[in-house]
Amino acid sequence: MFVQEEKIFAGKVLRLHICTMEGAEWLEEVTEDTGVEKLKERCLKQCVQGGLEDPKTVTHHKLIHATSERVLSDTKTVGEENLQDKDVLLLIKKRAPAAPPKMADVSAEEKKKQEQKAPDKEDIMKVTAQLAARQVDRMVTQHNLRDFQTELRKILVSLIEVAQKLLALNPDAVELFKKANAMLDEDEEERVDEAALRQLTEMGFPESRAVKALRLNHMSVTQAMEWLIEHAEDPAIDAPLPVPGGKKAAAEEAKPEAVAEISKQDELTDIFKRIRRKREFRPEPRAMIALMEMGFDEKEVIDALRVNNNQQDAACEWLLGDRKPSPEELDNGIDVESPLFQAILDNPVVQLGLINPKTLLAFEDMLENPLNSTQWMNDPETGPVMLQISRIFQTLNRT
Repeated sequence: MFVQEEKIFAGKVLRLHICTMEGAEWLEEVTEDTGVEKLKERCLKQCVQGGLEDPKTVTHHKLIHATSERVLSDTKTVGEENLQDKDVLLLIKKRAPAAPPKMADVSAEEKKKQEQKAPDKEDIMKVTAQLAARQVDRMVTQHNLRDFQTELRKILVSLIEVAQKLLALNPDAVELFKKANAMLDEDEEERVDEAALRQLTEMGFPESRAVKALRLNHMSVTQAMEWLIEHAEDPAIDAPLPVPGGKKAAAEEAKPEAVAEISKQDELTDIFKRIRRKREFRPEPRAMIALMEMGFDEKEVIDALRVNNNQQDAACEWLLGDRKPSPEELDNGIDVESPLFQAILDNPVVQLGLINPKTLLAFEDMLENPLNSTQWMNDPETGPVMLQISRIFQTLNRT
């Protein structure tokens, strides 16, 4: 009677199909509360010769659920592993760990490594003793990138002048640049330096006033702060800034018709000037703050960052050094008779780019905001032009 009650409460009986790598197959009847390790022992007793005298035999084997290809955990029960009636399990011996290498093999491996070892300084000096000595100017190597950036600016200044003359011959150039100028108006109206704005709002100034002060002071935090303090009691401090388009339209209405009918070349030149003014240099806020905290004047810091393309370390060296080149020299172009400039103008890719208005806009932007160079290098229209200029410079710089 006791055995019958045990069978009644033993749980659901499952019939599992067991397979081994040797091809043996049989059925095992287990209940849902049977442990996986216990099931594995029963399987090994049936298929392993010599029984389970070695305690490691159980740990060296594993049961795998054939359908899901997952290894069953020894610590779980059949029910916890969610096994179902007539499921197929594979009994597999675990792969033995790799044996440690023998001493002879280790010696051979070390010998092979020694043979493949890179030559040391003594070996290099011995082999290169017959070569002619060369003096390498390390300063030129270290400042090669900076030299390229300096020369690139001069190249851009001269290329802009060439592009302006070529585009003046394009019948659609005026309309194209009027649209570009309008787009720049919208961009300038919306642009606010987030870092500078955050500084002013953290000082306690209202956001709307801080935005107005920054726009009136070319995003200079110091000048904007002074403006806010000076106009704190001004009743018109919260008045919105006038729309640039309204001033422009009023000025055009006031012009006599004879003056308004200027030549196409003069109109295009006027548009170029407006675009250049809008592309004025924008110092990197964090670098500017860091340098001003060292005690340098704001104008000095702006000049340093402008000369050194917003690179803080280079700007610091410029401020502490002889301050060459000067900010005034940045507006000088390259010698148009130089081999470098002639090679650039002779390049077909550059020639095609100079008659593309987008290339001129890219040159203008990079001239005052060198950090935007990556954007134009990745542009499908302007990227090839910049790549050719860089290649020509590097080629001639080596000769």
